[in-house]
Amino acid sequence: MKSKTIHLLHLTGLTWAVPFVRLFTGDDAKEQLLQIWRLVGMPAAAILGFLLFWQLAAQQINTSLGTLPGPYQVSQQAGVLWKEHWVERKKATEFYARQDARIASIKAANPAANTKKMTYTGKPTYLDQILTSLKTVFVGFLFASFLALPIGVICGANKNIMTALNPIIQVLKPVSPLAWLPIVTMIVSAVYVGNNGVLSKSFIISAVTVAMCSLWATLINTAVGVASVNKDYLNVAQVLQLSPSKRIFKVVLPATLPMIFTGLRITLGVGWMVLIAAEMMAQNPGLGKFIWDEFQNGSSDSIARIMVAVLTIGVIGYALDRLMVSLQKLVSFE
Repeated sequence: MKSKTIHLLHLTGLTWAVPFVRLFTGDDAKEQLLQIWRLVGMPAAAILGFLLFWQLAAQQINTSLGTLPGPYQVSQQAGVLWKEHWVERKKATEFYARQDARIASIKAANPAANTKKMTYTGKPTYLDQILTSLKTVFVGFLFASFLALPIGVICGANKNIMTALNPIIQVLKPVSPLAWLPIVTMIVSAVYVGNNGVLSKSFIISAVTVAMCSLWATLINTAVGVASVNKDYLNVAQVLQLSPSKRIFKVVLPATLPMIFTGLRITLGVGWMVLIAAEMMAQNPGLGKFIWDEFQNGSSDSIARIMVAVLTIGVIGYALDRLMVSLQKLVSFE
């Protein structure tokens, strides 16, 4: 039971909790307390030191909107944003309740009456915009993966194709999202006529921009991984007379999965960073647009709200990275 718990903690990225498990199951107390201090105490002390430095430095910086907010003011605005979310949810619930009562009344008077339900059109809350950003980055990540994985496998399996495509990859890889965005906007606007589909045009623009900027890590890692597959594996596949498709899915991809997941991890991280700029420019609802709107708003609370968004972006980015690390460990040979 103990070993299974420790293995699960390592797998989920909760390594800091391992010394607690070992301590409570009878391992050497002194050694485990030292590990707890190293894994939990030192980071906690560093965080407290950072917050103290932030509070002291913020008091010395005056902006056009007043003194730079410290941790307490930022936490206050986080609470305000949380309350605003539930106030908006309450309004939506009351709206649908009134609508259901009205439709029931109409049906009672005339069962054949044609009624239509309306959608609540209140402003998106902060939590709504977080969910929109997550949806956008995952759609962009999936699009990037579907493009990068097959191209990477082809490039890794054929040196001539890799040589031919390498200059194109190296030229497009460092292009900024701000450069991609106008091109993607024009193409999507030309292809996606109208804005009444399941996905809005601004959402598609943001997702495609994320994909175009983040796919290169997965493509390159996949190509390098496929090219470096142990030749003995390929010789065995040849002896067994496996078809090309079986060779790829039974031999090449299993041997390459750790490197592929390293590329996917980098791709997701880059995509999350690119997303904010894309949302600002495309005006797609999300954390990027929230930051831009608060910047344009210019109220006394705007800086604190922007800082809440910055910290949210960092925490979500860290969580996404830990998720990919856990998935990578599942397919790692170790």
